[in-house]
Amino acid sequence: MKVDDSKNKQNLQELIDTRDFVEHISVDCVIFGFHHDILKVLLLKYHDLDLWYLPGGFVFNDEDLREAACRVLYERTHLSDIFLEQFHTFGRKNRTENNVHQILLKNKKIDVPPDHWIFQRFITVGYCSLIDFSLVDTFPNAFNETCAWFEVNKLPKMAFDHERIINCGLEHIRKNIDTQIVASNLLPEKFTMKELQTVYETVLDEKFRRNNFQRKILALNSLERLEKFFDGSANKAPYLYKFADKK
Repeated sequence: MKVDDSKNKQNLQELIDTRDFVEHISVDCVIFGFHHDILKVLLLKYHDLDLWYLPGGFVFNDEDLREAACRVLYERTHLSDIFLEQFHTFGRKNRTENNVHQILLKNKKIDVPPDHWIFQRFITVGYCSLIDFSLVDTFPNAFNETCAWFEVNKLPKMAFDHERIINCGLEHIRKNIDTQIVASNLLPEKFTMKELQTVYETVLDEKFRRNNFQRKILALNSLERLEKFFDGSANKAPYLYKFADKK
C-alpha cells in the first residue's frame, strides 16, 4: 500500500516540530506471531528506504511508558488490547548512529538543524507480545510504506539496533513462555496436549518427547483436564484441556 507523499511529509514535519515528548526516551514493540508451526515478527518499512523497523515511537510528557507503548503500537499497526510486557531497556551510546532519520528527512526535503532532538541519543524501552498472526490485519500509517510479518530467522535489513531488540525479545518470550501462552490467546479455549506442544516447540525451536512434555506441563498445575476429543478417526481420542485460570 502506497501512501500520499504530501501527507507523509506533513506528518513528518509535525512530528519533528513538536516539543511535547520526553527527551531521549522512546518505546519499541516486538510483536511475535505464531500460526501453523511458524514464528514471525511484525515489522514496518520506512517509506523511501530499504530498511525495516519495529513499531515504535516517542513518549509524550503526559503519558506513562505502557500507555505510550499501547498508543504507538495502535498508531503504527492498529493492534489493540493485546498483552504487552516490558522486557529490556536499550541504551548503547551508538544504537541510533546509522543515519536513518537523516536519510528519511533528506528524501522528504525537510530541513532540520544537525542539533535537532530527533538526531540525539535515545534510550528505548522494549515491550513484547506473542499473538496469532492469522487473526491480525495491519495497516500502515503515513510514516510507513507497508507492514509485514517475517520469520524470526529470516529478518530483512533492519534500522537502528532493532535486530538486537528482536533477539532480546525472543529470548524473553522463550524464558517466559508459560506466562506468554496463557496471556496471548494463541489457543482456543479448549485444546489438546498436542496443540499445546506444537506452540512450545515452535516458539522454543526445539522438539520434545510427548510423554516428557506432558509430564512437565501437568506439573505446572496450570491446566484443567476436560472431556475427550472425538474427531471420528480410528486414533485414540485425546483429552481436551483448558487453562485453569481461564473463565
